[in-house]
Parts: sequence; structure tokens; C-alpha cells
Amino acid sequence: MGENNITSRFNQIYDATNKQALAFISAKCGNLDDINDILQETYMELYKVLGEKGADYVENEEAFVIRIAKQKVYKHYTFLQKRKADLSLTLEYGGEERDLLEEIPDEMELEESVCNSELVQDIQNYIKKKPQHIRKIFFMRFSLELSIKKIAELMGESESNVKNMLYRTINEIRDFYGKGEAI
Repeated sequence: MGENNITSRFNQIYDATNKQALAFISAKCGNLDDINDILQETYMELYKVLGEKGADYVENEEAFVIRIAKQKVYKHYTFLQKRKADLSLTLEYGGEERDLLEEIPDEMELEESVCNSELVQDIQNYIKKKPQHIRKIFFMRFSLELSIKKIAELMGESESNVKNMLYRTINEIRDFYGKGEAI
């Protein structure tokens, strides 16, 4: 009965805080490839705390989860920096990339789908070559569907700076891949 209570409370907190935690981690992480690991570590720690302290321990769900996420981001990069210094390794990008653009609708014809799939892949590869802060902005805007205002707040940037980076990159993509047409 106690285990079900903890699992139920965990699911409730997860549902209420997942988007905010993902946005926070996205803004604070140094590499987009680390987001899912840090998010998973955050919620594993939450489950552990609920198991040790009880299902009613957490009062302010969002503040509690963000505090754990902040610790996990710090520990993750502190650990990586230690490992990097100890082993003199260079970190490589790895893992699975999340799609930054919408999926192709089912009703499109096969030939059109193939062309659009290639275009989407080309655009994703183009974005991967951009600096990390631009990749973060694209991730938060198109995957997390956050407003420019919220992205600016999370990244500690001005709204106009975020907007300029986003729209400048979109225009580059349009010029290069879309020949000025809407993508």
C-alpha cells in the first residue's frame, strides 16, 4: 500500500512538473545531448526522496523538482569536468537527437514525403552545426513550445536577443534550403 502511495504521488508530481523541469534543464545544461540523462536523474532522485521521506514530504512540487534539477545539472558538469581533467578526454556528441521540427503528415504522397524527410534531416543537421545557445533556443521553442519570453527568462538573455538569434537562423535556413519559401 505504501509503495502504491509513493508511486501515485511520484506520478502526480512528474505530471505537474515535467515541462518546467525539462525547460529548466534545457536552459542550464551545457550540451543538449545531456538533457534526457539529467532529467532522468532528477526524477530518480525525486522517487528516492519520496521512498525515504514518505509520499507527503514534498509540499511545493515545482520548487522541489527544480532544486533537484539544479543539483543534478551542477553535479553532472562537475563530474564531467573532473573526468575530463583526469583522463584528458574530449567529449563527443552522442545519443539520440530529438526531432526539432514537426513530423510529416501521413496523407502526403511517398515521393513528397521522401523529399520532405531529406529536407528535415538537412535542416536538423544545419541546426546541429550552430552554437550550443542557438541549438538550445531551437529546442526550447520548437520541441518544448516555450514562448520567446520564457526562453529569454530561462537563459538569462533579453527577449530581443533570443528573438534575433531565432529569426536570423530561421532566415538562414529559408535562404539556404527554402529559397525564401516558408518551411
